[in-house]
Amino acid sequence: MSANNGDAGNAYALMLDAARKTNSEKLFERAVELALRARSADAALDAARAWQRALPASKEANRYVLQILIGLNRVSDTLEPLKRELAGSTGKERIAAISLLPRYFARVTDKTLAAQQVEQALAPDLGTKSTGPAAWAAVGMLRLGAANPAGAMEAAQRGAALDSQSDEVAILNLNLMEAKVAQAEPLLRKYLDGKPMPELRMAYGRKLIDSSRYAEALMQMQTLTQQSPAFADAWLLKDSLELQDKKLQDAEVSLKKYMQLSAPQDTASDDTETGRGMVQALLLLAQIAEQTQRPEEAGAYLARINSPQDALRVHTRRATLLAGQGKLEEARALIRTTPEAQADDVRAKLNAEVQLLRDFKQFSAAYQLLQEGVKRFPKDVGMTYDLAMLAEKLNKLPEMEQLLRQVIALQPDYHHAYNALGYSLADRNLRLPEARQLIVKALEFAPNDPFIVDSLAWVEYRSGNLAEAKRLLEQAYANRQDAEIAAHLGEVLWAMGLRDDATTLWRKALEANKDNDTLQETVRRLRGAL
Repeated sequence: MSANNGDAGNAYALMLDAARKTNSEKLFERAVELALRARSADAALDAARAWQRALPASKEANRYVLQILIGLNRVSDTLEPLKRELAGSTGKERIAAISLLPRYFARVTDKTLAAQQVEQALAPDLGTKSTGPAAWAAVGMLRLGAANPAGAMEAAQRGAALDSQSDEVAILNLNLMEAKVAQAEPLLRKYLDGKPMPELRMAYGRKLIDSSRYAEALMQMQTLTQQSPAFADAWLLKDSLELQDKKLQDAEVSLKKYMQLSAPQDTASDDTETGRGMVQALLLLAQIAEQTQRPEEAGAYLARINSPQDALRVHTRRATLLAGQGKLEEARALIRTTPEAQADDVRAKLNAEVQLLRDFKQFSAAYQLLQEGVKRFPKDVGMTYDLAMLAEKLNKLPEMEQLLRQVIALQPDYHHAYNALGYSLADRNLRLPEARQLIVKALEFAPNDPFIVDSLAWVEYRSGNLAEAKRLLEQAYANRQDAEIAAHLGEVLWAMGLRDDATTLWRKALEANKDNDTLQETVRRLRGAL
């Protein structure tokens, strides 16, 4: 009644008095909650400690004490509550409790002290094979949070020395990879050589994609689908990598396997919204069917999608089908009339229409439309970059350079702009030192990006360094079997007198990319018809 009347202080005192008289866990907890609701952390701590004194074996009382101390930023007082939190637990229960500790300290100010306190509390565990890996992983996560990657790496190494197959240490190594600690990956790969959790191999595959290491990511997904064929998400990621490499038949098999595995959890009737993964799978299947001249099948896949939030994606794919039948204006109208369900749909619709025009080589129309978009969204760096690329297609090279420099000024870490400008200079054999400088800058932001490596190789080629150009292009092509990289590698091989190798490479690339302009032009210019 006091609480309802706004007298929080009296309500707390009455509840705490009742708790002390009855030794009731529920009443102690209620007293703590009343104090917290009144934003009186000190009173909440007093109640939690009274609860702890009355019922020393209460895990819940100790947990409240620990959490309130952390909330008050009194990290130096947490050692004994930490020890009590872990006391009595063994086996998997103890490992689970240890693994939760870094979360407790996520918001404290002194994260270095937090790491030290947890390490002290875990001292009995750090040398044991059963709980030591999890303990070192927890210490490592806290050290990493304290901006001490070297200390975190040391913890990972100690944990792995106890058990190289520890899931907890593997998770720490994934976080260290995110922090760009190079020594973490060999430890993680050793873990993956055993019998890893599928989710952790999946996470590693995603990190490889983030680092533009596509060929390695595909190998990981191939291994994952072999080791854990029922792990549906691996098939979807494997498909995206196969599709990127134009391996359409393999991609279609992967997608259908994903759908088969996902169907029991994601069966969509006429009035049930299609799940996110299934939407992606159906859109990709429609894309493959379209690219393999099966428009009716593509339309059937799209008809199975019931997802209002994905209306633009579905309509864009339908528009591509229409444009492929020579109905470009009808296709553009379909995109334009798509309902705008989300705040950013105006911009998304404009970008979708521009991409449609680019796909069907209507570069002048795309350029004009995107000019309007840049005026409407002047701070959209991606849109300005796309306009620069269209300017290049239309041979408006001074404008392209001006726009790319504008992008760099707006967003200095936009590596695509450095790469595009550097490659454009190299391709025209102009200002090669500047081109190299721009491309090296792009590589600082995306060290393994195969397209940037390709650009650097092109600078080497234009500079007469054929052996280095060949090495770089082979590296880029091994990572991403892209048509333009194949064109460049073939040209370098041709210039080195390795014409049979160049012809074999071009022939293979043309099988998957028969419509690529750069590849066709290169072959025609150097060899003639294949």
